[in-house]
Amino acid sequence: MLMNYSNENDTLQSQLINMGVIPTLVKLLGIHCQNSALTEMCLVAFGNLAELESSKEQFAYTNIAEELVKLFKKQIEHDKKEMIFEVLAPLAENDIIKLQLVEAGLVECLLEIVQKTVDSDKEDDIAELKTASDLMVLLLLGDESMQKLFEGGKGSVFQRVLLWIPSNSHQLQLAGALAIANFARNDGNCIHMVDNGIVQKLMDLLDRHVEDGNVTVQHAALSALRNLAIPVVNKAKMLSAGVAEAVLKFLKSEMPPVQFKLLGTLRMLIDAQAEAAEQLGKNVKLVERLVEWCEAKDHAGVMGESNRLLSALIRHSKSKDVIRTIIQSGGIKHLVTMATSEHVIMQNEALVALALIAALELELLHKEVQNLAFLDVVSKLRSHENKTVAQQASLTEQRLAVES
Repeated sequence: MLMNYSNENDTLQSQLINMGVIPTLVKLLGIHCQNSALTEMCLVAFGNLAELESSKEQFAYTNIAEELVKLFKKQIEHDKKEMIFEVLAPLAENDIIKLQLVEAGLVECLLEIVQKTVDSDKEDDIAELKTASDLMVLLLLGDESMQKLFEGGKGSVFQRVLLWIPSNSHQLQLAGALAIANFARNDGNCIHMVDNGIVQKLMDLLDRHVEDGNVTVQHAALSALRNLAIPVVNKAKMLSAGVAEAVLKFLKSEMPPVQFKLLGTLRMLIDAQAEAAEQLGKNVKLVERLVEWCEAKDHAGVMGESNRLLSALIRHSKSKDVIRTIIQSGGIKHLVTMATSEHVIMQNEALVALALIAALELELLHKEVQNLAFLDVVSKLRSHENKTVAQQASLTEQRLAVES
């Protein structure tokens, strides 16, 4: 009856949660775990209730993680495992439960499934491989659970996940790259991974997906490289390893998610790296593609990242050659538009880039901005509510006046 009440009726589900039915059901599961009919009923009820956010908070105060992992270890049939997976996935969205599941030994179960199913072509095994590896990635989204599994880069789980990247299974390649992106969420982990050769593994993976590659794998590998490029000490190492060249192979991609991550990776790499910024800024194919993507109005993320990279190439290179390449490719109008963005950080980046152009190539700038009401834009920004933007607008205006 409880199973029927809890099925797809949000109001009744909320009432059941408020009545404290979750702890009772979890106890019932623990006591009667040998009773398969009752166990199944509990799992169906859990599956219905676990979708609600308020239920996850209650589940977190029970030993549901321990009970589900214990039950999972006993299962042989695919259908029974699938039923438990359907409860685990929504519950694992909660960070407290993520950690509880890790501590209860779920990760070891998932790794075992991956090992058993990776070379199989049976439909059930392929489905289990996907579910297990996806759930593994989900567990790594929690800061505490991720750090527990990383174990300073020495963790057996981290080491096993590294082996997924060169796998022949697209699903494992995807999960491996996403796992690395999740491990790369703090500087310490990023520095350790770069020092221990992860960059080459990711570049090798990208190389396998350049021509007619798997878009989700491309996106995941680029996400991992972008995160790894955030710490200052990693940038030069990654540039030396050839990451910029590896990323540029995807310039022809027509897939916005790949374009977005490609742009973000390059922007992270050139931060305070003058030589790399100059080299990329003189790359006409790249600059022309950026100018094209600056007009991608259907994809705000790609448009924003393109503008930011265009500005970054000027700001970090401070190079006349880069400025000329961007001007000749029609990039100035996008920097002027960027100065009116609703995002303060983008306004400021655009103003700094425009001030540098005024200092280094004023004559070319004047020719470009005659029809863009550029001075009006800068003048209005002087009274911007954000002090940084207002100050940068004043400096840009002064630079224009002095150079004139």
